[in-house]
Amino acid sequence: MVRKNKLLLVDDEEDFRAIMAKFFTRRGLDFATAAGCMEALDCLSRDAFDVVIMDVSMPGINGVECMTEIKKLNQDVEVIILTGNASINTGLVGMKKGAFDYCLKPIDFDELMEKILLAREKASGQSGL
Repeated sequence: MVRKNKLLLVDDEEDFRAIMAKFFTRRGLDFATAAGCMEALDCLSRDAFDVVIMDVSMPGINGVECMTEIKKLNQDVEVIILTGNASINTGLVGMKKGAFDYCLKPIDFDELMEKILLAREKASGQSGL
């Protein structure tokens, strides 16, 4: 029942989700997208994901708060925080609260792909299934 190597992208910017969908599709990745925290939690309650890539700045529940809720649903899912903040502070706060890693926007696609692969490896090791 658990689906390995599935990604969930959570970002409130429709254009960014479209760009990332093209990036994931070109690399043959299995993924879904969500426009915010509530939609992400709904996706996670219906399907298994091993990596969530989430923007920090979203209306309503921000990415760090949402990550806390995600971890309640599945503590083994790995979360990569995306931040447009020029400071690494936001990413570090997210990591202190349980994020696997963070990436700064604009996205360095090679760096993001490397972090996705590392997060998948860790998620697979934790599940033991």
